[in-house]
Amino acid sequence: MKKNGRPLGRPKTNHLEKPRNELILETAARLFLESGFQKVSIDDVAMNAGVTKATVYYYFDSKAELYKESIVSLMERIKCRIDLLMTSDKPLFERLLDVTTAHLQATTTLDLEAFMRESKTDLSDEQILEMRMVEHKMYEGIQDALQLAVDNGEIPKVNVTFATQSYLALIKVGNYKLPDGTPIFSSIEETSENILNIFWKGFFS
Repeated sequence: MKKNGRPLGRPKTNHLEKPRNELILETAARLFLESGFQKVSIDDVAMNAGVTKATVYYYFDSKAELYKESIVSLMERIKCRIDLLMTSDKPLFERLLDVTTAHLQATTTLDLEAFMRESKTDLSDEQILEMRMVEHKMYEGIQDALQLAVDNGEIPKVNVTFATQSYLALIKVGNYKLPDGTPIFSSIEETSENILNIFWKGFFS
């Protein structure tokens, strides 16, 4: 049954506005990243998104489901950004440098592992598995680019899975802070260059 051309009960959306479910997901992701799973309520999400609590529950039947979907949506946006950078016409080294810088900029205050750990007791095994699967797919573009570079003779033959995971581990080190809260290097650009030089020399020199 419909009312005014839309399914009965569905929240009204102006066609010029961002879809309500996307707005809710982006708002929820920001709040969860700022405060963590436990400290954010559905009321907080609704208020910050400018919608009613009932609207949030229309799209997401629980806080756990909203959390899972918001983090999945965030990881999918990161994947799109990585894929875009890795498919440019630049040499592989420069593409990886761009990805390293972009990833460090995006994760300076973002620790996906910490968020996964915090919510582990509140999410179902299926929800956690879905998040893990999407997290794994985030970096497929990097592994695919390394494999293509091997096939084309641009880099020496390596185990691309091992190389990809080693590269990602180095990026995580780039977010390390000294006891006083300062980063190891003076800028993200300097950090990126050091990470990639170590990675490149270790695998391809």
